[in-house]
Amino acid sequence: MTARPYSVAQITFALVGFLFLLEITSGILQGYYIPLISDLVRHLGITDADFNWFEAAQLLLSAIAVPILAKLGDMFGHKRMLLVSTALTAAASWWLVVAGDFTTFLIAWALQGFYSVWLPLEIALIFDKGRRSKTGVSQTRRAAGLLVIALEAGAIAGALGGGAIFTAVGGDVALTLAVPAIIVTAAFFAILFGVPESERGVGRSLDLVGFVLLTFALLLTTSSLTFLRINGPETWWVWVVMAAGLLAFVPFGRWVLGKDDPAIDLRMLAQPTMWPVQITAGLFGISVLGAQVPLSTFAGTDPAVAGFGLGLSSGMRSVVIGIYLISLILGAALFAIFARRLTPRIALIVATALVAVGYFALIPFHDDLAQVLAGISVAGIGSGALVAALPAAAAAAAPRGQTGIAAGLTNTTKTIGGAFASATFGIALAVGVTAGVGTAASLTGYYTVWIVCGASAVVATVLLFFVPKLAFADPVDVDEEAVNPSV
Repeated sequence: MTARPYSVAQITFALVGFLFLLEITSGILQGYYIPLISDLVRHLGITDADFNWFEAAQLLLSAIAVPILAKLGDMFGHKRMLLVSTALTAAASWWLVVAGDFTTFLIAWALQGFYSVWLPLEIALIFDKGRRSKTGVSQTRRAAGLLVIALEAGAIAGALGGGAIFTAVGGDVALTLAVPAIIVTAAFFAILFGVPESERGVGRSLDLVGFVLLTFALLLTTSSLTFLRINGPETWWVWVVMAAGLLAFVPFGRWVLGKDDPAIDLRMLAQPTMWPVQITAGLFGISVLGAQVPLSTFAGTDPAVAGFGLGLSSGMRSVVIGIYLISLILGAALFAIFARRLTPRIALIVATALVAVGYFALIPFHDDLAQVLAGISVAGIGSGALVAALPAAAAAAAPRGQTGIAAGLTNTTKTIGGAFASATFGIALAVGVTAGVGTAASLTGYYTVWIVCGASAVVATVLLFFVPKLAFADPVDVDEEAVNPSV
């Protein structure tokens, strides 16, 4: 008697369960170290400004590694690359435990950024399993929402747990840093034994030259944005590096357009279902990756001294960030519902519009905590939906065998957008600082942050109107529309 085969729904449910654990781990990594920054600075004997290099190095590795590993996942199996990236993240996490100087800690911190490829690979895995069903696209959307809920819940748990564990172990840095290393190691075995492999591409070849050219262009572009933030716009050579980075995409484009199986298929990216999504991801990175530090500093600014700000303690600032993260969870949970009731395209448009409304609302309404919470919560709901929706939409729009790279590129463009925002906002907040004022920025700088975040979301909203009406929908929905256009 043969065993009854599992249905797609059963496979997807089991698959999402293990990936849910991995995204909780990803969230923990993103939240755990935040309350420990001051202690890590003292432990390494560096300055607060030196810590900026850790963030910059990790963003740089993320921008370079994600498209490469995502493409390798399409070629050799998404689970295999998920295991590789998890093993590298675990090794880097253990290295942080023993790293005792700036250089080794910087390298380990950068290598830990391999976790940034997890969500795109997970989306590709889920989409591959759901492809056998006519509802595979909607299954992927719902699963993506669950994964983002896990991600943000993990971030909250990590932010709360990092400081608590540090206190519980008597300020022992090594013991404190061992906790996330243990968690990532456990996640590796959960993926190894609990996640099935996706279908591998047949007859594929690795475009090594294309990836080298892409890496070189991304290295120059993202590093120039980091140097712009650190050295300031008056440093001439920063602009030379930036121009060189942009020009480096020209030989990359020429090379991949001449390949049958390129590192990145630019013709795929030119499709009307794809290019608005990728550009939206880059614009979205401006707010989701660039606006949190300004939010924290604005909340901590003493209004009695500066004439603006909320004057919140560090504990209350953590509560504000926590509320923002909860709004992200709500947005991720609501997206699949609205996509089903409306269309995925309309749901994406609504999400970007909410981000715009939330940040624009902060311009006139920022005088008290209730006003700020209202603005960031509206923006957070839209942001949570986009974190879940963009990689799923890219995977749905990609041809067979390119779901991983399509989903991964949303992460890369988002990272580039975040690097741009980090540099731009850092400059904006430094302009017009009044001597003796107990803040690192002027109110004009915060206005600039909110305007740029809102305007970038408006541009994304407009671009998404160029997406075909039933893009990212299940085949059954497309068939129904063809029969009954009024649906």
